[in-house]
Amino acid sequence: MTRLHVISAATRPTSSGRPLAQWVTEQARAHGGFEVTPVDLAEIALPFLDEPEYASTGNYAHQHTRDWSALVDSADAFVFVLPMYNAGFTAPFKNAIDFLYREWAGKPVGIVSYSGGPSGGAPAAEMLKPVLNRVGLLPAERSIAIPGVPGLIGPEGFRAPEGLVGELTGVLDDVATLAAQRAAEPAAV
Repeated sequence: MTRLHVISAATRPTSSGRPLAQWVTEQARAHGGFEVTPVDLAEIALPFLDEPEYASTGNYAHQHTRDWSALVDSADAFVFVLPMYNAGFTAPFKNAIDFLYREWAGKPVGIVSYSGGPSGGAPAAEMLKPVLNRVGLLPAERSIAIPGVPGLIGPEGFRAPEGLVGELTGVLDDVATLAAQRAAEPAAV
């Protein structure tokens, strides 16, 4: 079964992203095509990039990098749940990507962006795609941008607007298809 990590890219203590990422995790489990692991970047708590060598060397001096490497390496695919701040994605999320290189390569990724405003974080998702391509991640064809997220969070968690389950299912289907294609490719010699 495809090992999917749902990564909550928010690190703010009061982020709306955590309930949203929990909902995405539940939907991914219900999808049935994945073994799902939730990952919260706030809990990972990476410092700003402090490795003396380039990530492409795979030579990691610090235990926090080795731990992050093992976690990312253990996944076959990802869904990134990311907020938008000032029309972009967050510095801690870029930092988390930059810590590694080989571990991302060839793996599919779905994007669920969100914001408090009307864009749903779509500009942040678009800004992120060249970075994902550079490290070799394979973005799913479909993505989701969810506007007005603070108004969708209540005591019981995230309340999905009508139609969102179907949209997320489409993203998960895309990720599953890409993962199956990757698994079917002959191993590099």
